[in-house]
Amino acid sequence: MIQNASKHREGTLKYIKRDLVRNKGIYIMFLPVIIYFVLFHYVPMYGAQIAFRDYSARQGITGSLFVGFEHFKTFFGSSYFWRLLRNTLALSLLALAFGFPAPIILALLMNELRNKTFKRVVQTVTYLPYFISLMVVCSLLIDYLSKDGLFNDIAVLFGGTRTSYLLQAEYYRTIHVASGVWQNMGWNSIVYISALAAVDQQLYEAAVIDGASRWKQTLHVTLPGIVPTIVIMLIMRMGTIMNVGFEKVILLYNSATYETADVISTFVYRKGLQEANYGYSAAVGLFNSVINTLLLVGTNTISRRLNETSLF
Repeated sequence: MIQNASKHREGTLKYIKRDLVRNKGIYIMFLPVIIYFVLFHYVPMYGAQIAFRDYSARQGITGSLFVGFEHFKTFFGSSYFWRLLRNTLALSLLALAFGFPAPIILALLMNELRNKTFKRVVQTVTYLPYFISLMVVCSLLIDYLSKDGLFNDIAVLFGGTRTSYLLQAEYYRTIHVASGVWQNMGWNSIVYISALAAVDQQLYEAAVIDGASRWKQTLHVTLPGIVPTIVIMLIMRMGTIMNVGFEKVILLYNSATYETADVISTFVYRKGLQEANYGYSAAVGLFNSVINTLLLVGTNTISRRLNETSLF
């Protein structure tokens, strides 16, 4: 048995060596990607231990006092914990509910267009917002949502009253999610348009022969054809469910909207960079990452068991 294991190991090593020699050009091209991930994604993991230390820049990581789970206990017991968790989940789940199906619907609608010129125009118009800087988008939102902005002018035109939308906590989530859907919908639809192009056209021909309408063709041919792509994208999205981008929140929120706008990432920013409480902020960030990992693995496992489609 030991000899068989040894022979198997030797055979594997020989195969790897032959593959490296045969495809050395591809491996050389891939080398920068490996170096990037090692330097910027794996090496920094060493610093994650400051989440368990009372970190001091003067004493360094290993020289700082080890406090175990003290930072986690402080965070879980703080008055901010439930507000941060509620806001993070609310924004993420709303973005998932409205932002995830939006590019799929857009791709399906564009797939039905027969006028190629009009289709290209629609694609260009829907892709453009993605290339607008987030700073510019937030500046536009601040101007349009101000008391004398465009949206208030429209509200007054229909008999409404003027209000400062960005100073009202109840409007923040709608503004955040809607602007995100508008900015990313066109770009995110590209992967679904590509998946639609790969659907076997003979299936449509068979459906037409059977008397299926365009709607039934969509339900029974188009959607089943892109389900694997939808599932993979959903799994990847679930792995970032707790990652509400702090840049947009910081640019739009204020003390009046903390109740609905303050999320874990902005709390980490304030504690880590503004208050220099690195150990505590690292603990909060690590908690966030662990939850994302569990959601990713859990969603992937459920998907693999239900429809045999998974990332790993």
